[in-house]
Amino acid sequence: MFDAVETDTKLTLDGVTSGYGPVAIIKDLSLSIRKGEIFALMGKNGMGKTTLLKTILGLVPSREGEIRLDGRSITGAAPKVLIKSGVGYAPQEQPLFTDLSIRDNLRLAVRSDRELDAALEHVFTHFPFLRDRLAQKAGTLSGGEQKMLILSRALMLKPDLILIDEISEGLQPTVIAQIAKALQAERAESGTTILLVEQNLNFALEVADRWAVLKLGEIDDSGIAGPDSRERVLEHLKI
Repeated sequence: MFDAVETDTKLTLDGVTSGYGPVAIIKDLSLSIRKGEIFALMGKNGMGKTTLLKTILGLVPSREGEIRLDGRSITGAAPKVLIKSGVGYAPQEQPLFTDLSIRDNLRLAVRSDRELDAALEHVFTHFPFLRDRLAQKAGTLSGGEQKMLILSRALMLKPDLILIDEISEGLQPTVIAQIAKALQAERAESGTTILLVEQNLNFALEVADRWAVLKLGEIDDSGIAGPDSRERVLEHLKI
């Protein structure tokens, strides 16, 4: 657990380099995200977006630089310590236990059964369909429903910061709209800071306050989100 210091910034990366084996994927990257902000990180496949999230969470070690949460260094901290400190994670990989029920998958996110009922009620406000289907096996859900379950599990404890990786990938527009509404509501109700890795420009620029494009492990451009940002972002995403 980390004691916060007085700052308007939730997450800071200062000259962070990380990667796998001898290969550096993230290169001297600096980024600052304000409290209560939704920040969209975009880029083509293979640019290091997922590696960056895993570096923040401690799943990939940082080789250089510093990562700060609420002004305190979390560089090198274990994922379980960060989760206890209020960091949630919705990974791109399907991390569900498909043979377990929806309830049991959500139960994994809380520390004890005493917290379970209140946490369930919280996610039901975003995705009401879960209420009547808690006994259903997670593997029988549609692709969109599974993504909503993944996000629900990350939201169970009302994290202060949530890292979300390609949540809209392969989803129908109606499901993406539900997820966008849930993220905006969570920020409005709980002041949650959200770092959203996305390739869906319309979705990302609709929900985000600011954006950045990652190219070969470095920030290529950044700006304020809005309709006027689309063409600028597209220029950076061209092959």
